[in-house]
Amino acid sequence: MASTSPAATNGDAAPANYDLVLKLAPHLDRHMIFPLLEFNASRLNEDESDKAREILAAKYALLKKTNMTDYVANLYCELEGLKEPPAEYAERRQKVFHQLEKYEQDTAKITELLQRDDVVNNLRSDKVANLEFLKKEHEVTLDMVNALYDFGQLQYSCGNYADASELLYRFRVLSTDNDKVSYATWGRLACEILSMSWESAMEELQKVREGIDTRLANNPLAQLQHRTQLVHWALFPLFNYDKAREPLLDLFFNAGFINTIQANSPWILRYLTVAVITNRGRAKNAGVQQKQMKDIVRIVKQEAYEYQDPVTRFVHALCIDFDFEEAQHQLVLAEEVLRSDFFLLAHADDFVDSARHLIFESYCKIHARISLKDLSARLGLNNDDAEKWIVNLIRDTRLDAKIDYKEGTVVMNHPPSSVYQQVIERTKGGFFRTQVLTAAVAR
Repeated sequence: MASTSPAATNGDAAPANYDLVLKLAPHLDRHMIFPLLEFNASRLNEDESDKAREILAAKYALLKKTNMTDYVANLYCELEGLKEPPAEYAERRQKVFHQLEKYEQDTAKITELLQRDDVVNNLRSDKVANLEFLKKEHEVTLDMVNALYDFGQLQYSCGNYADASELLYRFRVLSTDNDKVSYATWGRLACEILSMSWESAMEELQKVREGIDTRLANNPLAQLQHRTQLVHWALFPLFNYDKAREPLLDLFFNAGFINTIQANSPWILRYLTVAVITNRGRAKNAGVQQKQMKDIVRIVKQEAYEYQDPVTRFVHALCIDFDFEEAQHQLVLAEEVLRSDFFLLAHADDFVDSARHLIFESYCKIHARISLKDLSARLGLNNDDAEKWIVNLIRDTRLDAKIDYKEGTVVMNHPPSSVYQQVIERTKGGFFRTQVLTAAVAR
């Protein structure tokens, strides 16, 4: 019988065919899309001038609506082959400067007040009382507070993320407009991400999540849309800040968010799979990591006909089909895909090593003595490298195994156990071998 599994039916494709920028972009702010385009441009060869021009045009289209006037003017000149930009860019630049000066004046008083200890010490958690205090004692108006929000938006549009973040923070401290406060929190999250201030970004991300869970509790569609956006924004800290790994994995596997991923953005499975597999050995709770791995296998199986790439097909081949040859083949392709992905490039080596651990563990479940030659093929290594890799694995993980150099095999040593434990383990082993045989027959 021919296999109908995704791992077997899909042909190979170049890494470029697995580029997810077009999937990710609708859910990212335009300022966040820019580094993804820069990354893709940096990977082009000299003979790919047409693609380089396409990316240049995309950058211009992306940023022309921002107030990054000088940079947009340079992009336009590069795109049109001009030495000097048209006069309209100079005019627009001057207009932006005038706006910045106006907002600087409009917010000068409230900014100065919020820097004074005698004022800050009188502020309480009650925003209405704070506004009354500032109105009565310092003649602060609601327009002054709203000017902080508008000024923050303008600074963000100019690419001044740190200044924008501070303005939005001041606005949020004082404003009683819940909708604007929510927008300001999203804005601060964007600022902290683009400033690569990951600890602050995680704090803002938690505030956004709380807002989605509470303010939108009676609006399932809005929750779905906001969760989808938050999942995409969370990719930045997930793969750039080690301390974000476990809290963000907890977030992604939360029922509301995992349902959102499956229903609205199944391509996030690539990132979730890589995050879980590379979290082996560094997860604080091994039980949680094992459960997340089981969940990944289940979801990859469920979504196989909705989304797949070499990363998910590796999991499918190894953990569902028990096809070690196909798993090794998909791992080679997955490594290429990771090295072509903005978020995953820095994690490619870690993923390959963790994936080899998974292959080794799965293979050891059905063999007590393993040929080094056979195992090296499964791991995609030559005999010498495979031997070194296994020696390091045994040393680092205290795996109860040894290498029989004379026979050229790895011998798995299983410690003696009670009769009851032996029955349980043999039942488990028999079930696993039955799954492997069933999958082999199906192929």
